[in-house]
Amino acid sequence: MASTSLLPKTISPFLTNPPSSLPSAHFTKPSFFTPCTRKPTTLTYAKKKNPWLDLFDDGEDPDMEYGSLFADGKQEEDPRPPDNPDNPYGFLKFPMGYNVEIASLPLKIRGDVRRCCCVISGGVYENLLFFPAIQLIKDRYPGVQIDIVASARGKQTYELNKNVRWATVYDPDDDFPEPAEYTDMLGVLKNRYYDMVLSTKLAGLGHAAFLFMASARDTVSYIYPNVNAAGAGLLLSETFTPDSTNLSEGGYHMYHQMIDWLGRPFRSVPRQPVPPLRVSISRKLKEFVEAKYRAVGAEKGKYIVIHGIESDSKATMQSRGDTDSLLPLQVWAEIADAMRDFKPVFVIPHEKERENVEEIVGDDTSIVFITTPGQLAALINDSAGVIATNTAAIQFANAREKPSIALFSSEEKGKLFVPNAAEKKCTIVSSKTGKLKDIDFEDIKQAMQILDLSLVLA
Repeated sequence: MASTSLLPKTISPFLTNPPSSLPSAHFTKPSFFTPCTRKPTTLTYAKKKNPWLDLFDDGEDPDMEYGSLFADGKQEEDPRPPDNPDNPYGFLKFPMGYNVEIASLPLKIRGDVRRCCCVISGGVYENLLFFPAIQLIKDRYPGVQIDIVASARGKQTYELNKNVRWATVYDPDDDFPEPAEYTDMLGVLKNRYYDMVLSTKLAGLGHAAFLFMASARDTVSYIYPNVNAAGAGLLLSETFTPDSTNLSEGGYHMYHQMIDWLGRPFRSVPRQPVPPLRVSISRKLKEFVEAKYRAVGAEKGKYIVIHGIESDSKATMQSRGDTDSLLPLQVWAEIADAMRDFKPVFVIPHEKERENVEEIVGDDTSIVFITTPGQLAALINDSAGVIATNTAAIQFANAREKPSIALFSSEEKGKLFVPNAAEKKCTIVSSKTGKLKDIDFEDIKQAMQILDLSLVLA
């Protein structure tokens, strides 16, 4: 063992993994290597992993048979090892004397994932839409431990996800991070010995190098759809090229390429279905929010949440793919006046908005100051319904199966961010001019009548 530890680390991941976006058809074998007799061109091999670096890599042999050591099917969940109460730093996740850096050969052959890290770009909205992918990973790899690296705002979302072990604050969208933070995060990722690292940030050579230095077996990321992606694919196991440089413009299915790859069939494992968006709300969070809305005179199940007030606060929870998604208070005042059977509860992202709401809507208006996605989800969970623009409130309403009215700047945006709206009990009202501020109040009023009727029937 002592002699083998001195051997240089293998560089096979560097030599076998390429940008998947490059067509393998451009790198065919020379004609003098092929036999003279022509055969039907039926490809039984998998997609070439790296046409750049290995011209003759035809993928895995489909006729290869593995013994009982390399069993087909999904990985088995490991039994939880005993904790070590004598550890002064807390309970160890593995027993004493166990080398976490030594992985078994079947794990490598089957592609098992015991530890997975997801580097998520964006704010609350983008992190929330990644929840189905997290559930997919959990279903596809039983027993996997999932960690998250996200911005400070994005990290708050994961108090609603029971599948995440650790959420670490590090802004992947910062192009010029502090050297101390950069190297510290690299050390954190290396010391956790991940099998797979996923990233939703569009990678150039710099971000690809960051993921590569995390020393994970598989490094998977989106890359730029332009020349900025040059060199990134050489350091990544799998790459996805979006349609534009703003991944959030893809709407609800913005991560469809990565989700399709994660759920791909493998040997005797069928394709993993994509689960719907769901959130988990703790009892402590529900009790805290209940005290908040009761303090402003609202009762459980008898109020409508209004979200999407125009503000310069970072807590608006809007999508990066739809910047025109906040309405002026004058429009919200008209909507509140049209309500009859339910009490409107205005959600403000900053305390400075309270005075404006009281001045325009009325002094007796129910106002709740909420900045975290967990509190917003708990408020929506106890409500009768939601009226909101394209913010996280609409996705929370869909996740908790609450009736909602979604206000969009265009019909295309509505279909993009809320697909199958009728199944989700969501009514989409869109502007005819392409600007949200020009939305027709009569259309909103008609949608509110439908919402009131559905609530009465419920």
